[in-house]
Amino acid sequence: MRNGTAITEFILLGFPGSQGFQAPLFIVIFLIYILTLVGNGLIIIIVWVEPRLQIPMYFFLCNLAFLEIWYTTTIIPKLLETLVVSKTVICTPCCLLQAFFHFFLDTTEFLILTVMSFDRYLAICKPLHYPSIMTSNLCVQLAFSSWVVGFTIVFCQTVMLTQVPFCGNNVINHFYCDVGPILKAACADTSTLELLGLLATILVIPGSLLFTINSYIYIVSTILCIPSATGRQKAFSTCASHLMVVSPLYGAVLFTYLRPTAHSSFKMNKVVSVLNTILTPVLNPFIYTIRNKEVKGALKQAIISPKTRRAK
Repeated sequence: MRNGTAITEFILLGFPGSQGFQAPLFIVIFLIYILTLVGNGLIIIIVWVEPRLQIPMYFFLCNLAFLEIWYTTTIIPKLLETLVVSKTVICTPCCLLQAFFHFFLDTTEFLILTVMSFDRYLAICKPLHYPSIMTSNLCVQLAFSSWVVGFTIVFCQTVMLTQVPFCGNNVINHFYCDVGPILKAACADTSTLELLGLLATILVIPGSLLFTINSYIYIVSTILCIPSATGRQKAFSTCASHLMVVSPLYGAVLFTYLRPTAHSSFKMNKVVSVLNTILTPVLNPFIYTIRNKEVKGALKQAIISPKTRRAK
């Protein structure tokens, strides 16, 4: 153990080079946060009230929307504080709690998206067996398992992290409590924690990515065998939204964690983190609604129905 005073709080730097732009950044990020809450909340409500949308694909979409609401809520309020006050302080237990929820929800998101790719594989490659395989019970089991596995993986590491004493540098060059800077402030050997983190990262990110790629190899090969162009277009449109969400997410995370300079370029890491924590959650509702005729139809009906009732 190193000599030093025990740390009771951490300091979040946020974006230290943004002096003079705090007010515009605060407004933009606050509006994005509101859009994220409204957009994802609207998806949940529409699927809940519209019987036509109560099918496996939209059930998993509701899980993703619910997850995005809490994922952004874990990060953005504290980020907004870093743009208002000159010194953003967060207590050590609060910092560990934020890190836990951030990585728990992040891990669960990868698992939910993997389950969604499996659902698309069954729908396109096994259409005759799809209703008998993807039953309501299986949907609930897959979604529940994603949440439980994500929670278990991160909770075990967080419990070990709470036993580590901190007495090093308490300044975190980020806008949220990332595990890397937290471990650098540790006064004890953290090699076991770092190894577990690496194993969990390899298990979740490349593992889910390989499963998703494998699913889409079968999906694409099946779509190419469809004789009519209309049929191919209809089949591809059912998984295009999922591809548009998965591609930037995996690209950003692989860039952050698997490149050789991942721990030395804090500025680049923060830019990529903005994509994951701010932009992707707000884009997901628009991606799934703009390209989806069923969701757009249900949304139009929900808007028109109250006007029709008032007119009567």
